[in-house]
Amino acid sequence: MIKNYIKIAWRNLKRNKAYAAISVIGLALGITCGILIFTLITYHLSFDTFHKNSNRVYRLYTEWHDESVGRSSGVPQPLGKTFKNDFTLAEKTARVINFPNNLITITQSGQIKKFKEENGVAFTEPEYFDILNFPLLKGDKKTILVQPGEAVITEKVAHKYFGNDNAIGKVIRLDNKVNFTVTGILKNLPPNTDRVQEIYVSYANMDEYAGKGREGNWGGVYSGSEVFTLLKPSTTMAQADNAMGLIVKKHYTGRDLKVWRFKLQPLSNIHFNPDLGGYADKKYLWALFFIGLFLIITACVNFVNLATAQALNRSKEVGIRKVLGSLPYQLFWQFIAETALITLVAVVLAIGLSIATLPAINQLFQSQMEFNKGELSVFIVVIGLVVIFLSGSYPGLVLARFQPIPALKSKLSQKHIGGFSLRRILVVTQFSISQILIIGTIIIVSQLHYSQTADLGFNKDAVVLLPVPQNDKAKLSTMRNRIKEVQGVEDVSYCYKAPASQSNNSTGVNYDHRAEDEHWGINTKNGDENYLSTFGMKLVAGRNFFPADTTREFLVNETFVKKLNLKPQDVIGKILSINGRHTTAPIVGVVKDFYNYSFHTEISPVCIMPDIGSYSTLAVKINMRNAKASLASFEKIWNETFPEELYSYQFLDDSINKFYEQDNIQLKLVESFAGIAILIGCLGLYGLVSFMAVRKTKEIGVRKVLGANIQHILWLFGKEFCRLLLIAFLIAAPLAWWAMNNYLQDFTYRITIGPGIFMVSILSTFIIASITVGYRSVIAALANPVKSLRSE
Repeated sequence: MIKNYIKIAWRNLKRNKAYAAISVIGLALGITCGILIFTLITYHLSFDTFHKNSNRVYRLYTEWHDESVGRSSGVPQPLGKTFKNDFTLAEKTARVINFPNNLITITQSGQIKKFKEENGVAFTEPEYFDILNFPLLKGDKKTILVQPGEAVITEKVAHKYFGNDNAIGKVIRLDNKVNFTVTGILKNLPPNTDRVQEIYVSYANMDEYAGKGREGNWGGVYSGSEVFTLLKPSTTMAQADNAMGLIVKKHYTGRDLKVWRFKLQPLSNIHFNPDLGGYADKKYLWALFFIGLFLIITACVNFVNLATAQALNRSKEVGIRKVLGSLPYQLFWQFIAETALITLVAVVLAIGLSIATLPAINQLFQSQMEFNKGELSVFIVVIGLVVIFLSGSYPGLVLARFQPIPALKSKLSQKHIGGFSLRRILVVTQFSISQILIIGTIIIVSQLHYSQTADLGFNKDAVVLLPVPQNDKAKLSTMRNRIKEVQGVEDVSYCYKAPASQSNNSTGVNYDHRAEDEHWGINTKNGDENYLSTFGMKLVAGRNFFPADTTREFLVNETFVKKLNLKPQDVIGKILSINGRHTTAPIVGVVKDFYNYSFHTEISPVCIMPDIGSYSTLAVKINMRNAKASLASFEKIWNETFPEELYSYQFLDDSINKFYEQDNIQLKLVESFAGIAILIGCLGLYGLVSFMAVRKTKEIGVRKVLGANIQHILWLFGKEFCRLLLIAFLIAAPLAWWAMNNYLQDFTYRITIGPGIFMVSILSTFIIASITVGYRSVIAALANPVKSLRSE
């Protein structure tokens, strides 16, 4: 019986090649998207789930409750030690402090090798490897990182530094400051972990590397200073939270008692919490899930549309089978077998497309996703069965309930398969989904264009950022003078970072000797007297500060003034104190507001001041016509100034674009899915028009004989689909507005969703549908009416 079903199904598909091809391509595209989205979601959900006792592992983090609630994944450096010594709630607690973009120097056989480690180095307490499961391949787990001057590196790093030589006992030098001896080799980190550092060094060397005074500093928070703890099985969250409250009471006084909070973040939450540096947001994973679901539904709708349209062509076959004794359930299962055959081919094609596409997805996300054969096999079987019964059930029931006598007399019409009403609903569903994705694409493109072209309050074009590894005054002065002499250089400034940067420092602020500090923080920008001119920033009151090596004068921004409910002229000459009132100087100027973060975040109060000890960047404004020669000269001068360091440079606009990496990824995904949804819809539309053309062949012939022109014939096809697309738009528009309005809430500064966006969407959909319908309609309209009517 089953063999017979499959044989008949194969014959039917061979006889209707166009129908089979359109169905297979539509289903294959939908299932491909389903497979890729499933892989992406399971990859993110697997992050850091491989650690032993992961349900008891937590990271401590900081909250500040003032005018608003601020959060940081970093904590004051002494917090971990205090929690470990003062409480017995945890089995293990470890501090780990990460520094990015480090220089590692290796000396081998008299040769010096330099390596730039973008993921950085982590100063780590030994208990860290008891809390998190990163297997040690070489070395003694009981003694690693216990003594000062020790380093543990991964296999990958060991091979990069020392080739096939044994790395144990070898010496690496960190940022030309501290030497470390390799005492352990870790297994390479799995791709599904947020712990990206591959070099771990003794925590005991922190003071030697970063300076003393941090161990007793409860007022400063560096985002790279983290604490991980493995709680005892008997410890409750209420006990842990109570301990955090006791620590605040012990180490803070006055208003700080109300402001500072320490909390515990579950390990499973780290990857999904953007407020604390998480990479993914679960709401976007849900969005991807629904997009994948919609695409599979669209493909199934496409199949149902074509199958019901083809049903009338098979009426005689069904009539004969019923006369010969076939029961309705047999006809139903025959069609299900046909659907299964199409789905099987589509699944095989989808698997091939997924394998071919995964490298591009990995490149887009800068990830290392792989197909999990076990989970994916189950998913493919489930999705295959769902597609078979979702797509095949209704057409199968339609065929099975045909009456044999009308079927044999060819007296069946559209009303016997539900008329056009069902197919209208299905076409509307398809194009509603397509238009939602089109509107989403237009809004994301518009927001990104706004983010990248809006006035930032400073000039981001043609500014080269060079690193400053040492704050030697003589070297800095010499390098600045030499850089200024390079042809094409327009201005030069030493600073900590550019006006908008992903690396920022914030601190408390006291204005005009007030008894109490303000209830908000200030973003500090260190830069010399050329900072404003190099970045094209404008003064709205006062003057620029005079050249100095230390902070003797401040500039503030307009937001700072607004926070105080004053006018720019009112703050000139007033005293500003920051860094716990350790840095105090008068305000001499007010700078026009500029975006110091991305458009996701509101503009902060900012102060700009000179401080040669904080400069880590040399910003050079250049004429782009001389860019190639200028960059070559910069490299030569820099290498002569810092021969022991590793040269690199970055354009400021590239640095700012990194703010929107995730948004660009989302855009590319939505563009791809919108394109696929439109393609699937157009395939179905083309199939339906082709079917209509065959069914209306004689009608068109009669109309042409009676004098109808081509325009009238085209309108015969077009009016139906225009009506359906308009209905689809009316459904899609409010749903798309709701979804994209929620998306835009992540941007403090955003576009307005205006009627123009919806007009572009409906027009583009009409154009695409017109091309699809028009091609087949024109062929039908140009057909010779004599040939169309000859069989009558």
